[in-house]
This record gives sequence, C-alpha cells and structure tokens, in this order.
Amino acid sequence: MSMNANAYKQTYNNAQVMTAPPGELTLMLYNGAIKFLKLAINAMKAKQIEETNKNIQRAQDVISELMCTLNMDVEISKNLMALYDFMNRHLLQANIKKDPALVTEVLDLVEDLRNTWVEVIKVNRSQSAQVANGLA
Repeated sequence: MSMNANAYKQTYNNAQVMTAPPGELTLMLYNGAIKFLKLAINAMKAKQIEETNKNIQRAQDVISELMCTLNMDVEISKNLMALYDFMNRHLLQANIKKDPALVTEVLDLVEDLRNTWVEVIKVNRSQSAQVANGLA
C-alpha cells in the first residue's frame, strides 16, 4: 500500500471512530482484539516471537480499553471486569509460554462477547426504530 493510501485509510479509520456511537465503538474494540489474537496465533505457529509478542500486547491493550469503558455501577460490569482481567492474565501466560492454545481460549471468549454484542446492537436498533415510528 502506498504512503498516500495508508494516510487515507488512517484518516478514514479515525473518522469512523470519532463518529461511531458507543455501542459501535465497543464492537470495533472486540473486532480489533479478535484480529490481534488471530495474528498472534499465526505468528506463534510460525515461531515469529517478536510478531507474537506485538500482537498479544495489542490485544491486551484493547482488552484494557474495554475495561476502562465499563460502568462499574452496573452489575454485569463487575462480571465483565473479572472476565477481562482473566483474559489479560491468560494472554500474559500465553506470551510467556508461547502457547497458542491459551490465546485460542481468549479468542473464543472474545468472539462470544462480540457475537453477543452484535445481538445487543440489533435489539437496540430495532427498539430505536420502533420508538422513531411511534410503535413502542
């Protein structure tokens, strides 16, 4: 990709983040974590230690960001905080042991959370559309 194409892509991505509703931002974070976890697994299998470390750390950064977005006044946030903490600790162990199975366990959890979040967004959109149409 050329330098100009990279600059345009970065500008587009920044605009997406800046204009996305909060629910969509959370979905972007889950998708980012999934991307980095898959890259880490592939790098681990290819014995690319530096690339493995970089992608595990990027996934941990995303999970830390998810932790920061939690509203701890809501009960489910306490459960999510514990789950995110587990994921970060699991990824630390995966990075130390270079064990793709540990990364895969976290990947499965993040994919489940992302899929659940997609359903939440769909329900919210449906309810918003009903309210907008005066049906609720």
